Amino acid sequence: MKPFVPKRLEPIAFGLLLSGLMSFIVSGLSTAIARGIAATFAGYWLAAWLPSWAIAFPAVLFVAPLVRRILRRIVIENAAG
Repeated sequence: MKPFVPKRLEPIAFGLLLSGLMSFIVSGLSTAIARGIAATFAGYWLAAWLPSWAIAFPAVLFVAPLVRRILRRIVIENAAG
């Protein structure tokens, strides 16, 4: 597949994909725990996932730069150091 996202938009695309996949997994698990796996599971999961993603996406965009700054302070540049 030919790339189609400009490099300058990579952090936003990363946040979109990361938040989408993480909220999908977490909302699925939470829905299964709360409602069980039944014929209506998919509908409840989708109803839980979409609003979760709407919150998770801006949260990832806001939090990611903070996490990168924290990691720059705590990660050792080279294993020998």
